[in-house]
Amino acid sequence: MINSQTLSSNGRAILNERHFTEINGQNPAKRNLSRREFMTYAVGAAAALMTVEAGYVTYAFLMPRFRAGEFGGLFDLGSLTDLPPIGAEPKPIHDGKFWLINTEDGPRALYMVCTHLGCLYKWQPSRHLFECPCHGSNFDREGNLVQGPANRSLDQFVVNIEGDRVSVDTGNKIRGEAGAENGGVA
Repeated sequence: MINSQTLSSNGRAILNERHFTEINGQNPAKRNLSRREFMTYAVGAAAALMTVEAGYVTYAFLMPRFRAGEFGGLFDLGSLTDLPPIGAEPKPIHDGKFWLINTEDGPRALYMVCTHLGCLYKWQPSRHLFECPCHGSNFDREGNLVQGPANRSLDQFVVNIEGDRVSVDTGNKIRGEAGAENGGVA
């Protein structure tokens, strides 16, 4: 009987695989799952699948997917010759949410949102100023603060010039500088 069982340190018999096979007539590697074991594995697999799906949905939601020609992506403005002349009135690009101006220093893209409280300002051709209709902030043609209550100049987007092609990256904003109005406080 020593062949079919082994004694533990306290003298009790420990059954080995051969003894289990002799008693039950089953091979332990081929035995059937009980209903409880099946449900445990099924619930565990379902929980793992739900965790993976939730992780993918979270990743897909949080990762930005900006495309060219949409706000947050690149806007191709064409060649340098397609830009408005230096000193011309600002040109609104509504899809990109910016005003395009051309200066002696090169083209600029001014974000269409006022730096005071986020209103959409307009170009006033008679005054040669950008004017916010909400609280009356004024900015010159290049986006510099003229009169508050805003306390800094207009934000701009990065303008890329590669060869003779011009594009605006609306996903890369440059914060406007603190103006002389209101003591230059940012």
